[in-house]
Amino acid sequence: MKLLLIDDHPLFRSGLTYLLRTLDSRLEVDEAGNCAQALALAGRDYDLVLLDLKMPGVNGLDALGAVRGAFPASAAVVLSAEDDPRIVSAAIESGAMGYIPKSSTPDVMIQALKLILAHGVYVPSSVLNGAREAMAPKRELVGANGAIEGLTERQMDVLRRMVQGKQNKVIAAELDISEGTVKLHASAVMRALHAKNRTEVVYTAAKMGLRLV
Repeated sequence: MKLLLIDDHPLFRSGLTYLLRTLDSRLEVDEAGNCAQALALAGRDYDLVLLDLKMPGVNGLDALGAVRGAFPASAAVVLSAEDDPRIVSAAIESGAMGYIPKSSTPDVMIQALKLILAHGVYVPSSVLNGAREAMAPKRELVGANGAIEGLTERQMDVLRRMVQGKQNKVIAAELDISEGTVKLHASAVMRALHAKNRTEVVYTAAKMGLRLV
């Protein structure tokens, strides 16, 4: 497994690298102390890109956007001392596949990364617990095959890509359908999940424990 760790604290990077080797003893880790150093590695393939939102130079959601653009095939995961639900929501809306507070225990962090590697989305339990119950349909809506009842196979394809933070035009190109058709499928997905927008779709998927492989 290959991973890029972007954080301006060398001691934190060293400790996290040691912890992450429990995921894969053959783990390869590249490190960057800021966004500019990370972008210099653009073009390399990583399974995960872990990013602190507060660093010198470009930071916050601008850094997340730049990293996602440089490593479009990698799952972007935010590691942050902040756990404000508004910041978590904004990061997920910007395409992060997970948001892990730095206050998390090592076990929670490892389990969160395992979920993300299995194509799930991790959102802190404190944020999920504060979400409206209307955002979380019952687990019984998920069939034995992992699909959501009432959604077609193509709508599930759209859901997977929505959770990955892909825009309608990208989804349309990947599925070889029109952007208008993508919008229709996305509307059906939001109705099925009782979600008002894409962020709520991601929150609901996380709360239901969906693994969208």
